Amino acid sequence: MSAYIVFTREETLDQAELEIYWQKVAATFAGHTVKLLAAYGRHEVLEGADTEGVVIAEFPTMDAARAWYDSPACKEARQHRFKGAVYRGLLVEGA
Repeated sequence: MSAYIVFTREETLDQAELEIYWQKVAATFAGHTVKLLAAYGRHEVLEGADTEGVVIAEFPTMDAARAWYDSPACKEARQHRFKGAVYRGLLVEGA
């Protein structure tokens, strides 16, 4: 069953760190089956606090999504995301 990783950017802290992350993140998908469904496109908050941006990535399974998230390349890249902004990330199984 498909699984989705959803990131919402809540607040930018350091734009330079975010730009480093964005330069590195594409390479983290090498060797992983992933389909990027949304990435910082126009969005509308219907409920809750506003967000600066949204990313949704589809993986074939929960295990595949975790394998990407726990990969050394992703771990290294996301250190820049942590320094660059406050994000909320979640992994959800499809229906």
